[in-house]
Amino acid sequence: MTNLVRITYETMPCLQGQCTVATLTLNRPERANALVPELVHQLLHALEDVRDQTPDVLVLQAAGKTFSTGGDVTAFYQQPNAVRAEYASALVGSLHDAILALTQLPCPTVAKVHGLVTGGSLGLVLACDVVIGTWEAQFAPWYARVGFAPDGGWTALLPERIGRTRSLDLLLTNRTLAAEEAHHLGLLTYLVSATELTEATHEVVQQITTGYRSSHRHTLTLMRPEPIQLAAKLRAEQHLFCQQIMTPDADHGMAAFLTT
Repeated sequence: MTNLVRITYETMPCLQGQCTVATLTLNRPERANALVPELVHQLLHALEDVRDQTPDVLVLQAAGKTFSTGGDVTAFYQQPNAVRAEYASALVGSLHDAILALTQLPCPTVAKVHGLVTGGSLGLVLACDVVIGTWEAQFAPWYARVGFAPDGGWTALLPERIGRTRSLDLLLTNRTLAAEEAHHLGLLTYLVSATELTEATHEVVQQITTGYRSSHRHTLTLMRPEPIQLAAKLRAEQHLFCQQIMTPDADHGMAAFLTT
């Protein structure tokens, strides 16, 4: 099976002697890291390994020129009508499981973002505690354009970051959010140049590891989204996504999207 998600561990000196940093890399660059079941399932297994290995920090990044363009529209469109809703439910459900897993890891999580972040892949960014992005990073929903309903936490997580009205604006107008505005609104914690991204991420990780694990755990428990409420909101997104993808609007939207 193709390695669509890579996982590595490295140690570094820290306040408590030696700290471990886990790095998960989305590894489907030839398709802009678009989400398909195989990739999301591998991500879930990788997150289980991270939980078992109990690193001090997790870094989530992506190979290639783009972080991720969300659900692979071609894969959705190629599904026969008889199984399209089932395919969508499995993919979106697994993505939401990954988002929930990220928000429940006992260590701080850092998203390292470059290029496009569209559709449900935004949820992987929103699920991380700290987000470092480049000036070239862009965020866009594409749901209304393709004829889909929002998933990946666009309604469950984004309003908490940037507000309800701004979230609605993005979803209804399909406007692209540039990096500078994303930083201003709080979606990006740090904004750096592409050449500084790796070093800036390393510096943030080093700074995190100057603190005690036990303090971090309590901070994360108090600050992260409440798991039961988040799970309920994500289930609502999944339910409406599966309804919408069976409509003529979704058929027309996907066809138009794939021919442009």
